Parts: sequence; structure tokens; C-alpha cells
Amino acid sequence: MRRSRKDGDSVDEERDSRRRRIVDSPSSPAEEPLVPYNDDEDDERRVLDHSGGAEEVGRRVETEEEDDDDDDDDDPYGRGSILDKSNRQVEVRRDCPYLDTVNRQVLDFDFERFCSVSLSNLNVYACLVCGKYYQGRGKKSHAYTHSLEAGHHVYINLRTEKVYCLPDGYEINDPSLDDIRYVLNPRFSREQVEQLDKNKQWSRALDGSDYLPGMVGLNNIQKTDFVNVTIQSLMRVTPLRNFFLIPENYQHCRSQLVHRFGELTRKIWHARNFKGQVSPHEFLQAVMKASKKWFRIGVQSEPVEFMSWLLNTLHTDLRISKKSSSIIDKCFQGELEVVKETQNKAISERKEGGGEHNGALKIMDGATENNNIGTETYRMPFLMLGLDLPEPPLFKDVMEKNIIPQVPLFNILKKFDGETVTTTVRPPARMRYRVTRLPQYLIVHMRRFTKNNFFREKNPTLVNFPVKNLELKDYIPLPAPTKENEKLRSKYDLIANIVHDGKPDEGFYRVFVQRKSEELWYEMQDLHVSETLPQMVALSEAYMQIYEQQQ
Repeated sequence: MRRSRKDGDSVDEERDSRRRRIVDSPSSPAEEPLVPYNDDEDDERRVLDHSGGAEEVGRRVETEEEDDDDDDDDDPYGRGSILDKSNRQVEVRRDCPYLDTVNRQVLDFDFERFCSVSLSNLNVYACLVCGKYYQGRGKKSHAYTHSLEAGHHVYINLRTEKVYCLPDGYEINDPSLDDIRYVLNPRFSREQVEQLDKNKQWSRALDGSDYLPGMVGLNNIQKTDFVNVTIQSLMRVTPLRNFFLIPENYQHCRSQLVHRFGELTRKIWHARNFKGQVSPHEFLQAVMKASKKWFRIGVQSEPVEFMSWLLNTLHTDLRISKKSSSIIDKCFQGELEVVKETQNKAISERKEGGGEHNGALKIMDGATENNNIGTETYRMPFLMLGLDLPEPPLFKDVMEKNIIPQVPLFNILKKFDGETVTTTVRPPARMRYRVTRLPQYLIVHMRRFTKNNFFREKNPTLVNFPVKNLELKDYIPLPAPTKENEKLRSKYDLIANIVHDGKPDEGFYRVFVQRKSEELWYEMQDLHVSETLPQMVALSEAYMQIYEQQQ
């Protein structure tokens, strides 16, 4: 059925309803942003969001895009003479007289793919002469009108990557446009992915700037440095990076956040970019939608909250069933044994309320009661370990200066030796933690910020840590390997170190990351990327770190 072009209201209503049908499946932010985490929470709701209808809507949108595109071409005079679309063919030509008007300097595919006139995301084309986005290529479309008004004739479909000449309407098939397609949608073969950590070559952008693939700066759109340092840190996790560089690994997933994270990963590691930096604009839009604006542009947040939410959401969206694992599990998930001592009154209240311990997965090893104190022992998974810093001194010294204290990393790691007691206020309990399984990549977070009723405070304590060969078994008891010939892998190397500079509410984040191909360290703060010494990494106010297990 062909819709009537005379009834403008019905067309507008149909277009509005079509926009409302675009897939929108936000994921709720984790209630407990800090460790330990629970990936079973809201699973049934998430499965409903992501399992039903999304693919059908996506297919329907694609069909309507083509119909929207073809309607204008088939019936230029609005008389209802529709040609059979199976018989209609678009001419494909290799020689186009307008190819020399293509201006690669103005092309930027990092932003949301919306028409600059209608603000629609259906059937969007990019003008390869001025870089603007327009909808459609039929005779009444915005791209067609722009080609006549501005004299710009070469357009690329942002979804199909096909290039057309307007207003003539033929498709251009020329190998000279392949570099634009690679920037629009970077591609990696499995052989290229395996060689990434061996590549020492620099790349040159069109503006003449040199950059290192994987070490490109990220635009700070507005107070989004907490996102930038998190992304740059995760780009050093080799299995995670390799997984997202190959889109076939997650093509079954319908989550926009997963696909936008994959696109951003490919752009950061692409060696043929037109410019030496990347804008995470599309990824941030997906984050805002998935987190229901918990994280949004223009509002500063903490990297630890964003890291925890991102890993939990990616894990939930990637796994096929409730019991299946994901690449997030394989990289970051370890296991803790928790011993909790509470007063009997607190235990009975919790049992009457039917609540679970933080909603976390737990394996009850036993519960005992002694002198009105109940003891529970259970195990739970973790994605990162939260470390408590000692309180800084309240008074100045004789020189009228506040001394900034220093503490070795091993001292604050004693929290997980199974003997050190950690007291919690709500609910009142005494907790003891012991690591029972180490992850391949260990994320630790130093709790620098505390909130009271009046303001937010920052703990300036410096943490002394080794950049290489962090041996955990010397400081916390670890379980023996389960297999006979298996070796206990408890030695770690630092690969990313996020630091915070300045006052609690006015400061900014930057990150030190290691480039494996040369074993050099780089300091990254938004667009600023510079080489630094390993000694400088250990002199900063460490906020969050990622360690890689030695194999």
C-alpha cells in the first residue's frame, strides 16, 4: 500500500509513530556501584527488554528506510504511478566527474547519525563535500535539495556505506572511496588483531598530525573526563579489546551500548583515521540512554561508579542466558570469601524482612551463633576491590604545614587477608574478607572521597605501589591451585593508573597507561597524550588501577 502524499497530517503522524518505534531499551544503573556487585539483579526485567521485539523493530525500520527512500524516486510527480521495485535498478558507475570535490578534511563520523534538517536517524546520508548529514536521496529529500542548492553531488549512506551521486541518482563504485568507508566503519581481521601489541609504527592523520593507534586522545565534550579515563584504561585489557574489535563476536546482542562501545574501540585502534583524536559522542549518547541519565554530559561523576556500571551492564547485555558467562567475567571476575558477624537482633530482622545480603550471589558455608553474635560465611563474585585509605592528620606540624601521609599498597591490601576486621555501620556488622580466586585482570579502587552532611572531602594520602611484579601471595593468603600441575599465578603488572588532581568538586582525572609494543608509559588527559617515565606513574594520587596477571 502506498501512503497518500496529499494527506500531510497522516504522513506526519506516521513519521512520528515510526520515530517512537525506534528501539529504546535502557538498562537501569546498578544500585550498588561499588564492590561487590550482583549481576543477577533485575535480570528478568533486562531479559524482557532485550529479548522481545527489538530485532523485528530494527528490521521494520530498515524496510521503511528503503521504502521512504524509494517512494520519492518512483513517483516524482505524485500521480500514483509506482514502478515495480523488483524491476527497478540503480545504475552503478565507476567514473564520476564529481569525485575530485570530495573533501576528506571535513568528514567526521564520530557524531550521532541524525539528519541536520529533520533530526531523523532513518536513511541518513553524509555529504562528502561539506560533511553534513541529510536524510534520503529521493527527489523530495533533504539530501537531494542540498545537492541542488549547494552543488554538492557525492553522498554516502551511513548504514550501507554505498556512495551515490545526486541529483543524477547513480551509485558510484570506485576504490578511491574505500578509505572513507574504513573511517566510517573501521575493520580488523583476526590476524591484524593478533599483531596489534607488536606494532610500533606511528600513523599520520590528514591534518599532518602523528598519532599512535590505541593511544589517541578523546574529546572532553563537557565534564566527561571520567568517561575518557575509564575507556582509555579498558583499552589496555587485551582480551576485552580483541573481543570488541571483531563485531561478529557480539552480533547476536541487541544492546546499543555494546555496539557503540565496539565502534569506539575500533576507532581508537584504527590506523587509518582522518584525524588524530576520537570523539566518544555516540557512545556517550548510548550511556545516557542505558543509564537513564545517571551518567550524562555536563555532570561530573566518579570513574569507579562509571566503571562498575559499565562492566555490569556490558556483562548483562552480552550473555545469552542467565547462567552463561561473558568476556567481562573472563577478564575481571574473582571470588571473595566473606565472614560476617552480626548481633542476633540484626539477623532476625533481616530474616523477617526476607532480604538478601546486598542482593549478591552467595554460597552459604554455614552460620553459627555464639554469645548473641551470629556468624555467616559465604562466597561472592567481585569485579573490583575497594581499598580503604588511612585517615590524614587533622593538625599541622611545627612548620605550619599539613604533612601528606604515605602508605604502602600492601598495608591497605591487608583488608583481604581473612583476619583484618572491617566494621560497617549500616547494617552494624564486623566483616572479614579473603580472596579465594584471583581474576586475570585485577581492578583496585582507593576510596579517596567521602561525603558528609555538608560537603565532600578528599583523602590526599599517597599510595606507594610497584609498577611491575606485584606479588600478592606475600601479603594475602591465596588458595592452592585445584589442578595438580597448575601454577599459582599471583604476580601482577600495572597496565593503567587513574589519578585525580585538584579539589574534590573542581578537580579533573587523568590516566597513565602502558603501550605493550614498546613497554613505554603515556600520560593521557582528554586530547593531551604524552610519553612519561615509569617513576612518574608512582608519584601520583592513585584513584583506580588495573593490574594484569603474569602468565
